[in-house]
Amino acid sequence: MKGREENNPAQMKNTRTIAVDLVARVEGEGALRVTVKDGTVQVVELRIFEPPRFFEAFLQGRHYSEVPDIVARICGICPVAYQMSAVHAIEQVFGLHVDGALRDLRRLIYCGEWIESHALHVYMLQAPDFLGYDSGIAMAKDHAAVVTRGLRLKKAGNAIMTLLGGRSVHPVSVKVGGFTRVPTRRELEALKDELFWARDAAVETVRWVAGFEYPEFLPDYNYVALRHPDEYPFNEGQVVASSGLQISANEFEQYFIEHQVAYSNALHSTLQGSPYLVGPLARLNLNQEHLTPLAKQVLADRGMVLPLRNPFHGIIARSVEILYALEESLRLIERYEPPPAPALPVVVRPGTGMACTEAPRGILYQRYKVDGDGLIREAKIVPPTSQNQSRIEQDLRQFMPRLLDLPDKQIGLACERVIRCYDPCISCATHFLHLDIRREGGS
Repeated sequence: MKGREENNPAQMKNTRTIAVDLVARVEGEGALRVTVKDGTVQVVELRIFEPPRFFEAFLQGRHYSEVPDIVARICGICPVAYQMSAVHAIEQVFGLHVDGALRDLRRLIYCGEWIESHALHVYMLQAPDFLGYDSGIAMAKDHAAVVTRGLRLKKAGNAIMTLLGGRSVHPVSVKVGGFTRVPTRRELEALKDELFWARDAAVETVRWVAGFEYPEFLPDYNYVALRHPDEYPFNEGQVVASSGLQISANEFEQYFIEHQVAYSNALHSTLQGSPYLVGPLARLNLNQEHLTPLAKQVLADRGMVLPLRNPFHGIIARSVEILYALEESLRLIERYEPPPAPALPVVVRPGTGMACTEAPRGILYQRYKVDGDGLIREAKIVPPTSQNQSRIEQDLRQFMPRLLDLPDKQIGLACERVIRCYDPCISCATHFLHLDIRREGGS
């Protein structure tokens, strides 16, 4: 991280600005502006200055069959999430219901994405915050075995995605109705030895992160996630909130409203006008009854009681989901019998379809309007980080008062740690935070 002080002579008496230019361990580029006046935090603005990418616009006019490959390019870390929400929405238009082995394979490829994404965040992006390192590379010098375990866990998730998706980054086999190719039972069985190792490593991961020292911080969250009556959610379920909301994905836009803020290129989403939290912490708290006995036992052994309310405990929630995804992968592989065909037949018809699935960072909503020729006439995509942005700002506003007596550089580092709790996916770049602190009124 590089820091610099910028002083405007006209404002020097009552304003101090600190700029932290480069911060690694999040995906994307943005800025944080904080104004403090008379010892009180007045303004917190999470600024996303990367140019808009216009995916919703250039999906228009494309054939429905192109959509899974296009939306996969939105993110190199969670391409499956974009593909899954898209195919579910378009299948709703065409009246398709994918079940049986094809549904299992969709859960399995999603497991692979959760494993690789969560392992990357836990070990390389956020654990250094708790252990006092600037990066995962620096941490590896003293904790080589731990970092090696994390990278091997990520590789296990990548192997699932490669087998089912054709490659681990921007998979190419997902399509409306199923897959272009499905694996043989022998191909899936070949993954099992490594997944058994990874399951044991995931148990150790939960135990490891549960032993970190966490700041005391308990915001009042409205948790939002999918909930399914029979399973921990990936692709299907109702959208529920801890406030009592329970709706279908078709009703999403009636309650969740996106709006533009002047200081950011990314839209903010609110639930009936208020910030809310999506992601592993919300999923875990709203679906704890669907955890496996092993996951419940590991949490109990470490004295962790659900619900978890501290945002810094998100690293624990991600670790538990790694364990769940590995157990679910083994269960799905064990019962797998190849389907009669890799995909259901498609009959194109016009209409509008909506779907939510659970990306690693939270619910991902997509809506498509398709015409009678199978062309996309309208697309809407609401990613998890867009939904969490207002909540991140609120967390920072509540967390900042305890930091005001610290030097500006330490305040910046502490703010970054709060933001990293969310694993924000602003883009697939490596730089995120430019911090601008304004102190006014002699504070």
